[in-house]
Amino acid sequence: MSLLELENVSFENDGETILENISVKIEPGDYISIVGPSGSGKSTFLKLCSHLINPTNGEITYRDKKFIDYNPTELRKTITYCFQTPYLFGITVMDNIKFPFTIRKLAFDKDRVDELFSLFHITTDFLSKDVANLSGGEKQRIALIRSLLFKPEILLLDEITSALDEDNTKIVETVIESLNKEGVTVLFVTHDSEQSRKYANRLLTIERGKIKSLEALK
Repeated sequence: MSLLELENVSFENDGETILENISVKIEPGDYISIVGPSGSGKSTFLKLCSHLINPTNGEITYRDKKFIDYNPTELRKTITYCFQTPYLFGITVMDNIKFPFTIRKLAFDKDRVDELFSLFHITTDFLSKDVANLSGGEKQRIALIRSLLFKPEILLLDEITSALDEDNTKIVETVIESLNKEGVTVLFVTHDSEQSRKYANRLLTIERGKIKSLEALK
């Protein structure tokens, strides 16, 4: 049984076709790198996979159940999407880190927070920082930590190392690789050809809104 399947999925916006007849099966434990020219529909593909937008045509199923039959809020607790441009809300980093616990009505787990900050080589002093004063790279890492406080089943990553230097890119890549080895299914959009082949087991190429190829790497 495929974990997530898109069957003849198309998406249009203001009369323009962004994706056309996309069919792909995503298996449990996959690490799929998604590549293609800018504007080819890669981010739209991730948004469809996270139920942020609905297809114009075609069908998406998750665990053999139609997306439209899921509560979108509940679905996004297991399918997590990290945007290329991170959105942090509130005033402090702590406001963002508390949020995943709040929406689940669970107590704040300091040990889990400390663990993730350590994995990303960030001190917990950051919790008191004003989000407006963070660099682009710091915002990307905080947004990723926020997404990983509760381990998702599927992790959708959209250019999440684009604002990071080489050292921090390697740190993030290592964390994502470890999660994948623990069973998290990863879909990773990147423009870096070396990065796209480093950890993935499959390489999905999208061009002009269509799947050009789906290549096995391992």
